[in-house]
Amino acid sequence: MLFSSSLAALAAVSAIHASPVVKRQGPGTGLPTNATRPDASSGNVTYTPVSSTEQVGSSYLNATVESVPLGVNNTGNWTVPYTNGSEPYPGAHIFIGNPITNGTNNSLAWPGQPAGGQLIYKPTYQVESNFDFQSLNLALNQELIELDLFHNGLARFTVEEFEAAGLNADDRFLIEHMANQEVGHAIALTNMLGGDRAAKQCVYQYPFNTVKEFVAFNQLLTRWGEAGVYGFLGQLDSRPAAQILLQSITTEARQQMVFRQFQGLPAQPEWFETGLPQSYAWTLLSPYIKSCPPNNPRIEWTRFPLINITNQPYALDGIPGINSNYTLTEGAGREITFEWEPLNKTVGYDDLYKTSSVAGDPKFMAFISQYNVTYVPLQNVSNNSASAIVPNATVFPGIGPSQITNSVFVALTDRDIYVTPYNLTLINNATVAVGIYQAS
Repeated sequence: MLFSSSLAALAAVSAIHASPVVKRQGPGTGLPTNATRPDASSGNVTYTPVSSTEQVGSSYLNATVESVPLGVNNTGNWTVPYTNGSEPYPGAHIFIGNPITNGTNNSLAWPGQPAGGQLIYKPTYQVESNFDFQSLNLALNQELIELDLFHNGLARFTVEEFEAAGLNADDRFLIEHMANQEVGHAIALTNMLGGDRAAKQCVYQYPFNTVKEFVAFNQLLTRWGEAGVYGFLGQLDSRPAAQILLQSITTEARQQMVFRQFQGLPAQPEWFETGLPQSYAWTLLSPYIKSCPPNNPRIEWTRFPLINITNQPYALDGIPGINSNYTLTEGAGREITFEWEPLNKTVGYDDLYKTSSVAGDPKFMAFISQYNVTYVPLQNVSNNSASAIVPNATVFPGIGPSQITNSVFVALTDRDIYVTPYNLTLINNATVAVGIYQAS
């Protein structure tokens, strides 16, 4: 199983060293790199009252303060005052100044409505292809396990155990509310799939024995649940179904952030969320579904071998809070060691699946996070084990942010195939195994 050396053994490991490489990033001023704290004499930033009328509170409708960003000169001379070396924050030269060309296009479908788009006047919220069905079938199985998981933890652990982990009655109520959110998500997906053929709840198996392990697993499960939907939303044949799913999965993104806060981790260290192919999401999910009703529709995505990172960091010693500036590992340059399942291994609920791949021998570890895929060569390859060095990668070169942050998806591939967020599924044919790395 994916967490055989990590989450499945968290109880034993936490007693030894819960977080092997925890360090504080250091205090911050909250100001950009080359900026100074604004005050009346600096001249760098001006905040000028628009009206001198007496204010009692704020209605948010009446603007009372004018903000002129650093470097903006709106007196008729919108010139760019910065070079790469002098700008107050990376990328400022991109946003400050005057566009070379006025790009206004006034082609309208009707007044106030630009021409174009994919509007359907009388939408039908149902699947339109087998791709749609199997994508939403996978998403429904994800929602159903989350529904069970949240309830399971609330029922299994006592109030005293939650309190000892730093989670009070309000926190427990929030977990209960998130379980109720999953009821709504499952209803929406069931309606789109058809109530007579949509999957029903299964029997599940979980790798946790304590409240903190429960929270850690919730964070990981919602992480790949969220990413697994982002990866196919734009490719659904049914755009109306995609709209409904979009408005549910954004709630799941908030759940994932809450569980990071419950762990005492940085709440949202990334700039962009990650999209995953369906086969990656199914591979990560499948170990935790034990048995299902015989008429549940088969999940027809590749079940790749799982990667088990044997020196996976653990986030069990954090103090719940709104945010933290702690990082879990030393980041780029860290050597991670791992092993992966063999091909043709019987896996999945009711032993109905086998691990498979059409790729050749693994040569690279792909780090899939935010908009980017970064490959590093494998080292110390022996049978079904190897190691790799965490890359020093950023989403935008020279600007940031770090690509390897939050819980990052990793894959073993036989080549460094070039893919982008929309066509990431093409990486499937190069994939040997799939896993997740807790990078932050």
